[in-house]
Amino acid sequence: MVRTNQQGNSKMNHIVRRAKIVATNRPKMILFGALIVGGLLFHLATRVPSAHRLELEKLRAQVSSHRSVLASKDAMLREKENKIQMLEDKLHEAEAKLYEAKAAREDLQKKLDQASVRQIRTKVVQDVPTPMPTPQPVYTPDDRKFGSSGIDLVKRYHSIGQKGATLWMTGFSGSGKSTIGKRLEEVLIADYRKHTYRLDGDNLRNGLNSGLTMTPGDRKENVRRVGEVSALFAEAGVITVASLISPYRADRDRVRDLHVKKGLPFFEVFVDVPIDEAKSRDPKGVYAKWKSGEIKGLTGLDAPYEKPNNPEIVLRSDKMSLDEEVREIIKALAQAGVLTATENTPKWYPTLIPPDGGMAWEAPKMSTYSIAAANDFPKVLLSDIDLQWVQCIGEGWAAPLKGFMREGVLLQTLHYNSMLVDPFDLTGDANFAQKQTDYDDYSTKLQLGDRVDMSVPIILPITAASKEMIEGKKTITLVAPTGKSVAVLTDPEIYDYRKEEVITRVFGGIDPEHPYIKEMLKSGPYLLGGEIELLERIRYNDGMDNYRLTPAELRERFVAAGADAVYAFQTRNPTHAGHAYLMQDAGRQLNAMGYKKPLLWLTPLGGWTKSDDMPLDVRINQHKVVIEEGMLPADTVMAIWPSPMIYAGPTEVQWHCKSRRNVGARFFITGRDPAGIKRSKAPGQMTPGGDFYDGNHGRYVLQTSPGLGEMKILSFAKVYYDKTTNKMGPPDKSRKSDFLSISGSTMRALAKKGAPPCPDVIAEDWEETKPCIPNGFMVENGWKLMIQYYQDPKNTKWIGYSRMMSEPLVATDRQFVQKGKFGKPTWSLFFQDNKGENISPWHDLELYPSGGDSDAAVVNMMVEIPMGRMEKLEVNKETKDNPIMQDVKNNQPRYYRYGVPFFNYGMLPQTWEDPKQKDEAGHEGDGDPLDVMEIGSKQLPTGTVVKVKVLGVYSLIDQGEVDYKIIVINANDPLAKSMTTPSDIDKMVRERLVDWLKMYKTAEGKAVNELVSDKMAGPKEAMEIIKETHGYWKAGRKQGTI
Repeated sequence: MVRTNQQGNSKMNHIVRRAKIVATNRPKMILFGALIVGGLLFHLATRVPSAHRLELEKLRAQVSSHRSVLASKDAMLREKENKIQMLEDKLHEAEAKLYEAKAAREDLQKKLDQASVRQIRTKVVQDVPTPMPTPQPVYTPDDRKFGSSGIDLVKRYHSIGQKGATLWMTGFSGSGKSTIGKRLEEVLIADYRKHTYRLDGDNLRNGLNSGLTMTPGDRKENVRRVGEVSALFAEAGVITVASLISPYRADRDRVRDLHVKKGLPFFEVFVDVPIDEAKSRDPKGVYAKWKSGEIKGLTGLDAPYEKPNNPEIVLRSDKMSLDEEVREIIKALAQAGVLTATENTPKWYPTLIPPDGGMAWEAPKMSTYSIAAANDFPKVLLSDIDLQWVQCIGEGWAAPLKGFMREGVLLQTLHYNSMLVDPFDLTGDANFAQKQTDYDDYSTKLQLGDRVDMSVPIILPITAASKEMIEGKKTITLVAPTGKSVAVLTDPEIYDYRKEEVITRVFGGIDPEHPYIKEMLKSGPYLLGGEIELLERIRYNDGMDNYRLTPAELRERFVAAGADAVYAFQTRNPTHAGHAYLMQDAGRQLNAMGYKKPLLWLTPLGGWTKSDDMPLDVRINQHKVVIEEGMLPADTVMAIWPSPMIYAGPTEVQWHCKSRRNVGARFFITGRDPAGIKRSKAPGQMTPGGDFYDGNHGRYVLQTSPGLGEMKILSFAKVYYDKTTNKMGPPDKSRKSDFLSISGSTMRALAKKGAPPCPDVIAEDWEETKPCIPNGFMVENGWKLMIQYYQDPKNTKWIGYSRMMSEPLVATDRQFVQKGKFGKPTWSLFFQDNKGENISPWHDLELYPSGGDSDAAVVNMMVEIPMGRMEKLEVNKETKDNPIMQDVKNNQPRYYRYGVPFFNYGMLPQTWEDPKQKDEAGHEGDGDPLDVMEIGSKQLPTGTVVKVKVLGVYSLIDQGEVDYKIIVINANDPLAKSMTTPSDIDKMVRERLVDWLKMYKTAEGKAVNELVSDKMAGPKEAMEIIKETHGYWKAGRKQGTI
């Protein structure tokens, strides 16, 4: 072959030489040269490669031979692998049977021990095969309490606010384990702020399990390692998500057993999906590789998968959305107390969120005292506002507050808009918020507590007289304006009411005409703090109690409705299309988040409001119509929120949100200018008549406020009426002329003039003329209610806010006729004689008892206001027959606000303080019958006519008029025999009488009254006044003046 090549090369050289000779004559020989070169190329293509092809054929034959040998060896190897697989499967099955046999043996052993049947036990135990001993970790009882680190697990979990747990996610490759695990980890960390970590192939294969393969033995070891790591993580308080195929039941059961022995929560999560669905997904391409023969032993195809027998959670990922799967897992974690570090998690969690203070917080319990027993304690009178705060505290709206704020809690509220709590006693002083404020305690242990939202002061002002009466007492009874004992307060703490500090920090300024500030300025100079317990459920008896649901009742209602989320809307106005848009769009947003049945909770404010706000009963009836006529969802839950309105803008809106969170609402709707108000034009106001708060601040502060916990804010900008759609919504800047801004003042003006609905096409000049109410702005019957109210706003039938109503306490020993409803200005009580004819208690009752001596210090008294009752009742001089009626101011009933009357109040019949007559100092009479204060030991009903012993008199100067107050005692009272003169009256009683007469009007913002003397004049002076005014009465009757 070498020789042939040499010959060929010699010939080629000869041709080249010839070509060069020819080429010298290039002009003539170009064609001949081309032919020579072509011949040369043909020779190269045929002679030289033929030798190489012979070599190539030899090599190919050798490769083919080697391939045959390799194929033979590969077949032998696969055969051996299959045998190994079969042996390992059999070994695994044997181990599983041994594990089950051991469990059965232990179970039988327990049963036999309980039965104490020794012979049967011995036989049965001998019949059960004894498995080969395998090394097992040894756990003592303390491991369940302290864990491997020696730290108390309960304390660890409480300190971090969650339990550790393992979620063992098992299922085919492609079932969705990793996808669900990733989303779950994200939600638990971002939305619930829970320590969570996910373990799967992505973070295990390159480290802890880098040396393991896919053989059954290595798979078993993989599960064991991940199980051990998961248990350690769970012990450390981490929610661990382990996403492994883990095909063998016995392996998973061993991991479960490990957690059980350590006392750790374990959840087997079976991501159940048909194998065909998993194959169609094939996110890692393993099914495609198996189909092509690249891999063998794929779980679910040619390798077994043992489904869980009793998994805690089953997820059908082919039928459930990712959000639904995540919520199902979170629900299981919540129910087990993992997310709250508590036991006995209520059934409403996590659909509803826990109150401030955590799941361990409990609302104040009902008192064990009876009302009769509570009536023996010193009493503090509540105003309407105070009573509403009592309801907020006692029912749990103000969690974690359990009473009126002590000074320490108030300071935290004023300076931090929050308060410290320690529900798990991590500080060793869990009830510090319920203890007397101690300014000598300089320890820092309280800093270990948790801070929860508390933005408004929930305080109880008291008078100096109340302070003096209750100092040193351990239990106080709180009395409603009707005189009903409603709660007891324990371990009272009395401190100064620093009004300027409280007002400026809460409201950001002082405006004496601000409606709530005005109420604060009128109240007493001291504050009373202490925990309360309701004596019974608070009822207002105003026809709306069926809409007053407690937080516990609302949770039950939400759960019964099948809600998967609750979104709350607070309102103190009638509902129009703008409000409806916010609520409707909020529902749409929740649907888009994946919620199937979000429930709207409409919560009209029921407590005190300023006088020009729409009355509560009108609003309730209007809301009912709005729901009935379809402007809001038919399953909307409407329930009155008991709090008073304080008009504190951004500070107050946090309280609005907090109290709904305490019931469980996961979402809270807020619009523009929540809790806003205008400044007055009082002197000293920097912006007279302007907004007290910027309209955007409340919403912004709420969105960024701390302490929201699991609650989310659904925030909306101002919406407008779109003339092209007859609906409310966000404005379109490209067609500004199509949108109308309908303010509250505009709505009120339209209702007052009874504006009819507008035509479908609204006139261009509507904003100038406002002749009609735009279609769709409010449901038809709701608008009719608006017209009824605004055309007659002074009608006394309206109920402004939650004000406790009661039945009058009327004497039963004589005949009366009642008209109207007690507690309303229209109520009246007419006296009648034995024939059923009306008589006048002023003119027809006798001043002196039958057979009595006008010189004796004994007269007849007619009771108007019973002891312990606050309704200001009096004989009406102008009405025929002078019935007893409710005293009225600004068309509203008046009540004593200074304190609980410790006397029966009334008048002396047939007396008259003639305004034409003057005393020695020139003070005119007040034109009324003589007032009487009976200081005996028994409550006397309204209308009682009783013989009384005259003890003395005070002369009160009221707006330049003299107003005598005759002090008497029931002649039949046990104390009457020992009392004749003022000196016989207990000194404290005399001091309380002086304090009352001077101060009782200050609770209404009026000046202190003036007494001619703080010393009570005696019975002689009193009887002279009685005789004198009796004479004036006679003269007045004779002249027809009265």
